[in-house]
Amino acid sequence: MTFVFWTAIAIFAVAIGVGLVRVASAKDLGSRAIIGDLVYFAAIGILTMIAMLTDISIMLDVIFLSSLLGILATIALARILTRGHR
Repeated sequence: MTFVFWTAIAIFAVAIGVGLVRVASAKDLGSRAIIGDLVYFAAIGILTMIAMLTDISIMLDVIFLSSLLGILATIALARILTRGHR
């Protein structure tokens, strides 16, 4: 089972690497925002895998809170980029 966790961590790390490389070639702010979300939530995925490996329950509370903040930041950025239009 540990192999599965480390494989998932490696996949998340590759996603972060690809996202950081892609930021350099993104043309507009919307693309950069989506890539930022990818990197942020992949990092949360890595923290989740580490929390499951080490069996630290308080880390799951931190992950839930940071996920909520990430979603709210995405919504706020979408409102800023669209200038409040729906």
